[in-house]
Amino acid sequence: MSGARSDVSDWWETEIIDMAPGQIRLRGHPVEELIGNVSFPQMIWLMTRGDLPDEAQARLFESALVAAVDHGPQAPSISAARMAVTCGLGLNGAMASAVNMLDDVHGGAGEQAVELYGWIAELVDQGTPLEDATAAMVDKWQAERSRFISGFGHRFHKPVDPRAPRLLALVDEAAAAGTVSGKYAAIGRAIQTLLNDRKGAPVPMNIDGATAVIYAELGFAGPLARGLFCLSRSVGVVAHAWEQMQQGGRNKGPTPPKYRWTYSGPNPIDEGEKG
Repeated sequence: MSGARSDVSDWWETEIIDMAPGQIRLRGHPVEELIGNVSFPQMIWLMTRGDLPDEAQARLFESALVAAVDHGPQAPSISAARMAVTCGLGLNGAMASAVNMLDDVHGGAGEQAVELYGWIAELVDQGTPLEDATAAMVDKWQAERSRFISGFGHRFHKPVDPRAPRLLALVDEAAAAGTVSGKYAAIGRAIQTLLNDRKGAPVPMNIDGATAVIYAELGFAGPLARGLFCLSRSVGVVAHAWEQMQQGGRNKGPTPPKYRWTYSGPNPIDEGEKG
């Protein structure tokens, strides 16, 4: 019997939670001590990082989470949630449909931006001037990954994404207070300047690029930037799904029924044209 119990207890191993009848400890903290004393952003930090942030870190972290909650029904994840509701799904199904769309192209740019910032930071730490390191790593990114620089450019917000300057200003305040280094804000701005100069027109830092600055400044790993974006955008998703439930609607597709797609396949040959 002891061997069987060992097999079961050894099946999963976690440092996150210790739970027994009448006891729940999260990262070593009794849950009853966390409830009412820790904010939700602090709780996210604790669960993903293992420690609690100080108040200044938590405020900066929260600003990134707040900034990315929604971008309207034109965003594929939000529209998917609303369409899912009109197909009969509940809130959980609508949220799952939306979050499953947050991958490399839509939702994953924050993770990629953290990675690119890290490439540049490594060169700078080795003594390469920031401008030179930025140019070299942007060239490397475009040669090896994509001509698109993750975290920059926006199809709607030109010349400025209104979320980015506000977030960078908060990073500047945090850097002045000694909460963060400010290194990644400088890197983000260097990329912005480089892209603007090369294109000869504004290539705005977008929400992914701005939140990536904050996540990098706070020491979050790149893949967590994607997960945190999913958490943040889930707030907008549940709001839109709930609103759609109140509005009603049935089997709504991505466009109104009167609009048709472009068909480019073969058509039957008219009988009169045969022979």
